[in-house]
Amino acid sequence: MTTPDVRGLEQLERAVLDDTASLASALRRCLMLAGYAHNEELRAWALKELEGYAAADELPSYRKVPAALEVMVDLYLPGQIVRGNTQRISRHQLPQHARDRGIGESAPIRQGVRELEAVVSRGDPVVRLSPPGSAEYALQMTQEQHQQGNEGSHITSLHWDVSVASFEGVLDHIRTRLTQFVAEVRATMPPGQQNPNPDQIDSAAQQALNITGGDGSTFNITAPNAKADRGGTASANVNEPAPATPQPWWHRTSVIWTAIAAVAATAGVIATVAVAK
Repeated sequence: MTTPDVRGLEQLERAVLDDTASLASALRRCLMLAGYAHNEELRAWALKELEGYAAADELPSYRKVPAALEVMVDLYLPGQIVRGNTQRISRHQLPQHARDRGIGESAPIRQGVRELEAVVSRGDPVVRLSPPGSAEYALQMTQEQHQQGNEGSHITSLHWDVSVASFEGVLDHIRTRLTQFVAEVRATMPPGQQNPNPDQIDSAAQQALNITGGDGSTFNITAPNAKADRGGTASANVNEPAPATPQPWWHRTSVIWTAIAAVAATAGVIATVAVAK
């Protein structure tokens, strides 16, 4: 019994090799090709990349990117207010519950490729992403400051500061995966064959989709109907030896706060500190 050919490889090849074409369009072609070949793993992967990964989904390693943790602080000083003062912090300075959830200096990129392409097209150098529970953690950190005697400090937000280059890197990785898949299919086709068969699609998908999770384990895709979820937990190395307890970031010398107050005073009773993008 002969195996039927699967059409659409040539269109997918053109789409992935055209850097000006939307990656979402290439993934839709891949989705159709996977459907014709009855390859559920390839179909599930393409669909997740299109629609995004849900909070409960394991993320492939290339969707976990380095990100700085930052807090935005309002300072209520005698006779003046300094708003929007941004401070970079370590994961060890987060509340214990946040550390237990794995929130650290790595941000999960769960959005679908169309949304990622829109973020890149805006031209902003950085994007701020809020971890799940960030409002609660900001309140806890504010309370801790007050307990330490810094009653004029109020944390208004906790976020990741992610370079847009990291979003571009995720998109480039996905395009490279698709290109590798096409190349693997071509390598299995003998001279003169116009279209691949399902067996060749299966073999190429196994080679190209050998994706690992953030911990280096094999990444398995099982849910074909994932929806995008803007919230998510970041990965962290739980085996990392715990360093000595750092001094909380708000325990600065009085010189720092005096300098901020002096700058604010020159602008009047209420000063606003602009946060550079």
